[in-house]
Amino acid sequence: MATLQVNGSRRPISPQKHPSAPSVLTNMNGHFASMGKNGTEDNYEHGIQLIDEDKNYNDNLPVYLQLEGIIRAGFNYHLISVFGSQSTGKSTLLNHLFGTEFGVMSEQERRQTTKGIWMSKNKKEHADGGGKGMAENILVMDVEGTDGRERGEDQDFERKSALFALATSEVLIVNIWEHQVGLYQGANMGLLKTVFEVNLQLFLKDSKTAMRSLLFFVIRDHLGTTPLSNLRQTLLQDLSRIWTSLSKPPGLEKSRIEDYFDFAFVALPHKILQPERFVSEVEKLGTRFREGFKDPKRSGLVLDEESQPILLPEYHRRIPADGFSMYASGVWDQIVNNKDLDLPTQQELLAQFRCDEISREVLVAFDEAIVPLEEKQADAIRSGKPSVIPKLGKMMNTARVEVLKNFETEASRYHKGVYKRKMAELETKVDGRLKALFQGQLSAAHKSGVYAFSEAVSAAVKSGQKKGASYDFQQIVQSEKQKALHNFEQEAQSTLIKGTSWSNYEQELSSYQKDLNEVSARLRKDEMRRLATRIERWVRSKISDSIGLEFNKLGSGRGGSGAPETGEKLPSEKDLWDRIWSLFTDSVQLAESRFTERARSFDASPEEVDIGLWRLRRKSWGVLRAKIDEEVMEGNILLKLRENFEDKFRYDDAGVPRIWRPTDDIEGMYTRARESTLELIPLLSRFKLQNTNAPPPLESCIGTPPAAVSAADEEDLAPIGGVDEDEGKSLEEEMTILSDGKRADLTTRFKKMADGVYVEAKRSAIGGITQVPLYFYGLLLALGWNEIVAVLRNPVYFIFLILLGVGAYITYTLNLWGPMIRMANAASAQAIDISKERLREFLESSDTGRQAMAMSGSKASGDSAYKMDTLNSNGRKKNNDTMGEDDLDDI
Repeated sequence: MATLQVNGSRRPISPQKHPSAPSVLTNMNGHFASMGKNGTEDNYEHGIQLIDEDKNYNDNLPVYLQLEGIIRAGFNYHLISVFGSQSTGKSTLLNHLFGTEFGVMSEQERRQTTKGIWMSKNKKEHADGGGKGMAENILVMDVEGTDGRERGEDQDFERKSALFALATSEVLIVNIWEHQVGLYQGANMGLLKTVFEVNLQLFLKDSKTAMRSLLFFVIRDHLGTTPLSNLRQTLLQDLSRIWTSLSKPPGLEKSRIEDYFDFAFVALPHKILQPERFVSEVEKLGTRFREGFKDPKRSGLVLDEESQPILLPEYHRRIPADGFSMYASGVWDQIVNNKDLDLPTQQELLAQFRCDEISREVLVAFDEAIVPLEEKQADAIRSGKPSVIPKLGKMMNTARVEVLKNFETEASRYHKGVYKRKMAELETKVDGRLKALFQGQLSAAHKSGVYAFSEAVSAAVKSGQKKGASYDFQQIVQSEKQKALHNFEQEAQSTLIKGTSWSNYEQELSSYQKDLNEVSARLRKDEMRRLATRIERWVRSKISDSIGLEFNKLGSGRGGSGAPETGEKLPSEKDLWDRIWSLFTDSVQLAESRFTERARSFDASPEEVDIGLWRLRRKSWGVLRAKIDEEVMEGNILLKLRENFEDKFRYDDAGVPRIWRPTDDIEGMYTRARESTLELIPLLSRFKLQNTNAPPPLESCIGTPPAAVSAADEEDLAPIGGVDEDEGKSLEEEMTILSDGKRADLTTRFKKMADGVYVEAKRSAIGGITQVPLYFYGLLLALGWNEIVAVLRNPVYFIFLILLGVGAYITYTLNLWGPMIRMANAASAQAIDISKERLREFLESSDTGRQAMAMSGSKASGDSAYKMDTLNSNGRKKNNDTMGEDDLDDI
């Protein structure tokens, strides 16, 4: 029989026999095992037996790596292992892929070939310039096949060798026949489950630090009837299923197999029936054993998997080549000493099988009772409205007792150790689901109780506000809190599950109390904010009214500066800011006392009270500053200055309006009134006290921020100059009411306004002078001499003359000439209107009058014919015949 040379340089002549490597069969293992530390390249021609069939580790591995030139390669090497059932062609596949010379099975004897674990370096050339060849320094491990008749039921070495290959290799080739896909034992799923479980406990601490591995499934003798995609889906489902059933270490309960492993799949044709195609597909497969990396930008894209490299950086164990032997020895020692891989007896196997079967049967009834409750709870959580399930505790206790009792009845007759272990597993599984329901119930009671508590307190507060009575907020909170705690404890006690260590609610009750306290604090804080808002509103009203009155006193204009309406002397204009500061401090002190008294009834902490008072003082100053800015607006302040000027200019010291005469010193009074009013502008420009001639002690009045103040407490507060130093605004700038530019503009406009008042007064004085010629007095005396003598000689005329003069003097003194003249004019006008009305009534009541009125009406109509609308464009009366033509011309 002709055979293939190394690397497949010769093809078999006969299609009936296809050995793929030199016939190094039964005595090969013993030959390799006998090599010493001083071996030569000839001794390691076919590789090295890393671990023999008796589980002994070969310490000569460094020698082999030195001879192969790998010991100094650093991280530039790769380790690949093959795993699968006995006699499935694992060694043949490796020999074709990597040019190795592992022993293969004799087709006539069909017995075990590879014993233990063998290692060899790939004999094919590494990657060429195109990057399509194989990576250099690939170490290949050929693992003893599983399910061999030579070891029988002794599966201990199979488990340990498979675990060693999984823990040390970057890529684990799982060699499987197509017809084995979908089988549990045939596809070695049971062995993989054990290996995964122990590997998870020994080497994979967590998904973040553990190195990933690639499980490369090579499906042999693929006929093409079942697509590779379907085979892939079946294998992935089986792997996910066994991973879900693993007993995972604490903290990894929710881990997935994808957290630790990547998967790749390839199908190879039948080696006997399609030899040429098998060789070509294997050569194509060999090109994938090259280095590469995952491109994040192409993640999720549909790629040609058959051309993708499989030696990725995330699979490398990052062990230098010179330390690999020690690393592999430590891994093997840890695996050998792990008792979890020891095989159970047949009795234990039977007990495990039956207990698992019984467990699945009793869980059916348990699922029927619990699944609807889980779904109901999950739906409530998804909807965002967790609700308490009625009688949940009773239903969970009943389901738990029944499932454990049924399992005990059926499984207690089997192996006691297995029964107890499976009973504990069942309890853990059942209790895990019941615990989730229990905690979900407490969580729902927690959230609904907190919400109900908040709503009850808010409703009670609103009810107290509507009644207008002074409600006790702290009493409302304490009462509702006691009700909430009682309801929660009652619900929690009804949900307790007997016989479980975790069935208590002390921690949940403590968390519930904590949340109630937090809600109470939030409600109290909201109530404090509402109280502060009411107090601030009162301060705003108080300050607005008081400050407005003080500014109005600058120029009332009602009764003059010397005789106000109240009968009291007006206060000095110079102490305006003193009065305003006094009103401000008095109002703030009264507001603070009200706030403090009310806040204590809320059981507010001293820190909360201090923060509220500090905010109140700052807000009050903001109200005062806004009111001052409103009063000194351009229109308002100019009006007050005019009223102040007119009060001093148009009224005398007694508060009587002045009647200007030519002899009055109008210029002097104007100058004094104007200069006195102009003195108000610099006074109003700065907020400073009269006694100290300095700004008021604003910083000491407001105080420093309390230590417990938070950013939320300061976000709605306007910065204050001199108090908030980090704002870069001084106290002097804060107290500046009118800027220099505004002062100059205000002075100019006021002077123009005052000049207008002065001109008006001067004009009224000049208008009162009457120029009578002197000769008129002589003519009046000559012509009226006889009348004068008659009056003087007649006592009656003389007395009448005296009375008339006294009346005229009184009228003049009281300044009643004007009103009397206006009354006379009004009386005469009304008399004329009444006479016209009576005349009209008379004419309408007689025939002659009606005829006269009719004639007057026709004449009026004739006159109206010459109105504007009866004239043409030339100013002539329109004719009926030519009316249309003129209209057309106008158009």
